[in-house]
This record gives sequence, C-alpha cells and structure tokens, in this order.
Amino acid sequence: MPRGIPKAGFRKTKNFTTRVKQGKIPTLPVAPVKVETEAEVYEKLKDRFAAMHTMAEATARGKNRSLIISGPAGLGKSYGVTQIIEDLEGKGYKTAHISGYIRPTGLYKTLYEFRDSNAIIVFDDADSIFSDEAALNLLKIACDMTKTRRLNWLTETKMEDEEGERMPRSFEFEGSIIFITNYDFDAMIQHGTKLAPHFEAMISRSHYLDLAMKTNLDYVVRIKQVVFESGMLTSQGFTATQQKTIVDFIVTNQNKLRELSLRMVLKLAGLMKMNPTGWEKLAKVSCMR
Repeated sequence: MPRGIPKAGFRKTKNFTTRVKQGKIPTLPVAPVKVETEAEVYEKLKDRFAAMHTMAEATARGKNRSLIISGPAGLGKSYGVTQIIEDLEGKGYKTAHISGYIRPTGLYKTLYEFRDSNAIIVFDDADSIFSDEAALNLLKIACDMTKTRRLNWLTETKMEDEEGERMPRSFEFEGSIIFITNYDFDAMIQHGTKLAPHFEAMISRSHYLDLAMKTNLDYVVRIKQVVFESGMLTSQGFTATQQKTIVDFIVTNQNKLRELSLRMVLKLAGLMKMNPTGWEKLAKVSCMR
C-alpha cells in the first residue's frame, strides 16, 4: 500500500491529536450548544403555539392555502386545530378531518370532494401520504402557490364520488389544507432520505411550522402550560393541589415514564381517581419502563 494512505479501520492516534493541536491538520469549528432555561422554553412554546393558532385559523378560512404543523405526538397540536375547525363548521365551511392510512386514490377523492374555496382538509396523523410519491405529487399541486391548481388522474383506475357519480380525470382545487404531523421535515431533508426532494417541495409550497419540542424540558414545560393554564384537569374536578402533585410526579420521573405527553397526564389523573392514596404505586408499575 502506498505510503501516506491509512489502512482500513484507521483510528486517531496520539500523534494525530498532537498534529491537530499544532495546527498541521485543520479542524471544523464546533458551534456551542445553547442550553435553554425553563423560562426561555416557556416563552418559545407560548409563541409557537400562538403562531399555530393564528396560522391554522387563517388557513382554515382560506387566507392561506397550506400549513404544515410539525411536532411530537400528544402535546396539543391536534386539539388546537380541531377547536378551530369545529367552530367554522357552523359558519358555512365544509371541513374534513382525515386520520390514518390513505391511498393516492383516496387522496384524489378527498381533494375532489373538498375542492371548493370554503373547504378545509385537515390531515392529522396521516403520515402515510408523505411516504407515497403519487400522493406527494398530488399534494404538491394542491398546495402550490400558482393562481390555478389543477389536479389530474390519468390512470386506468375509474373513480366515483360518495354519490356514485363518475369523478372527472381533472379538476381545479381551490380549498385549503392543514397537515398535522410527527415528522420533522427539516431533519429528514438533512438526512437525505429518498423522499427528501418531495419534503423540500412541500415546504416550498406551504407554511412550515416546527413547534420546536425536542427535549424533555420542552415536553415538561408544554405539559405545565396545558395543565395549569387551560383548565385541562380543573374541568374534571381536580383541585390545584392535585394537579400540581400530578405534574410534580411527571417532572420527578420524566426519564422513567413511558412517554411525556398530555395522554400521560390523563392516565395519571385516572389512577388518582382509582386510588387517591396509592395511585403513585400504580403509576410506577403501569406507566414506567
């Protein structure tokens, strides 16, 4: 083997480290990691969820064509959007809330049935549409910022609407779409996945809102916001002391619990109702890893 070419499995040696220190081997600068305080996280999440509400309502009213809301499961994304949609249902808006698996054919039908300008489609935890290139191609057109958004279905598959009428192979889409997803589009693009170009195209055509919840501290602060400020447990008859006890239990055991979410809050509250004095023991055997 020619001199100067390291063998397979080459590792940094003491000599290598010395040469780096002497400046003979250049190194890339490492950005310092900023550790946020709880107060900073509180303000960050307060601003992001306020932005989510404003942008979701504007999209639902047709003032924006497409919004992608990205964040971990069980921390209030769906609840906030659902409230907006339910409010608009009684004001002449046509709404659809789609969850679970959806094929490209089902997507085409949904877009057709909710194609009018007063229609809003919410894809909530329907991430299968982001894994299918045919579905993504339809969505890229539906979310485009061009004046006219015309969708085409030119395969041999014949489709009918809910009333049995033959659907056209082409139509103009004027509705709006909100995506609620656990996918981190930015991370998936950086990792260079096969579908990264499609995710880039979706971000280009939509407003993309990352709720920026990546750490345990983010999760815990969000749980505190909802429990203490929204009346989540107050409406179920829990006192302020009981609510604090539940949240303190989550904070203390955050690295042991199966998940950090509002669902966990409800599970612990349910255990407290079952056994007011021994609920913590029940939680340790049922809610912890």
